[in-house]
Amino acid sequence: MDEINIKQLTLAVRTIAEEKNLPEETVLSVIEQAIAAAWRRDNGERDQEVRSELNMNDGTANVYVAREVVEEVGSDAVEISLKDARKVKKDAEIGDIIEEKHEVVSFGRVAAQTAKQVVLQRLREAEREVVLEEYEDKIGTVVNGTVQRVEPRVIRVELGKASGIIPQSEQIQGEFYNVGSRIKVFIKDIERDNRGPQLILSRGNEEFIAYLFRQEVPELDTGAVEIKAIAREAGRRTKLAVASTVPGIDPVGTFVGGHGTRVQAVMNEIGDQEKIDIITYDANAEQFIKNALSPAEVVKVVINEQDKRATVYVNEDQQSIAIGRAGQNVRLASRLTGYELDIEQAQTPARPAARASKIDIEDSLLNAVEESTKE
Repeated sequence: MDEINIKQLTLAVRTIAEEKNLPEETVLSVIEQAIAAAWRRDNGERDQEVRSELNMNDGTANVYVAREVVEEVGSDAVEISLKDARKVKKDAEIGDIIEEKHEVVSFGRVAAQTAKQVVLQRLREAEREVVLEEYEDKIGTVVNGTVQRVEPRVIRVELGKASGIIPQSEQIQGEFYNVGSRIKVFIKDIERDNRGPQLILSRGNEEFIAYLFRQEVPELDTGAVEIKAIAREAGRRTKLAVASTVPGIDPVGTFVGGHGTRVQAVMNEIGDQEKIDIITYDANAEQFIKNALSPAEVVKVVINEQDKRATVYVNEDQQSIAIGRAGQNVRLASRLTGYELDIEQAQTPARPAARASKIDIEDSLLNAVEESTKE
């Protein structure tokens, strides 16, 4: 491809638009950017402001080079003197931006390559933008994907038309991803940066768990039960606070399912290494905190509402259970309830007097026996 013919480009706009399923205006804009880049490569300088217009009717193109009107020209590429500017525009003044028109017929080989690169790159970006617009409505849902590539910090997942990434913070700790394997992913967000738009996916967030339970617990859709709060450390443990809106329905039993089938189905998706505690939500904060610290048994809870803190008293043998391995149980219970929880050891009551008197009686009986044997 030694040269790009402008007429060929005009025909290419319609073909590309059809092939790539993109609007004609988008493709036209991409090609105009490419013409401007190619013209700058052949005739201009790097920092020049160049735009182009392609006439679809007659297959001609014009390039417009913008220069600022200044008293003293420092750089011909971006500045023009008032005298020269007035040759282009009679009433030009200092500070105006003057556009000079150049007709374009074809480009040399190097410029043609530049144009081709620009077209390909911009078309890819435009395609991604169109595809991602389709996923805008799917934010907050779970879809099936295929693991495309495993990188040190991100997992790339193909979702049919589009592909997205699971950043490290959104992965399940300890989970291994094999290229080609099918996985469920939560569509968290679309991030737009310099490298173009990107779908952000998650398997480690709370909403992923909520979605999986919605698939298993039909009573969630009917409104008979609801999830009040979730606290999760992906790959380790999740606490789920549930409630029922219908008297007589046991919310925890509904989520666990007969023989634990419902909770097991969720664990099959996230992996058995993550424990799931399902607890009953309570509008009474004290009771809710007691439930949240399950499986530990709590003696009493003292709440400081102003600081959103609570001191939880437990017996000595329950202290390590309440805190959990590396503080996990108390940390998740804090997040679940919204209170900063401090675990304290309850004062063990003194030994009851009745028991002591029993010992006394035993002693006196023994003494009596001893006395009688002496006689």
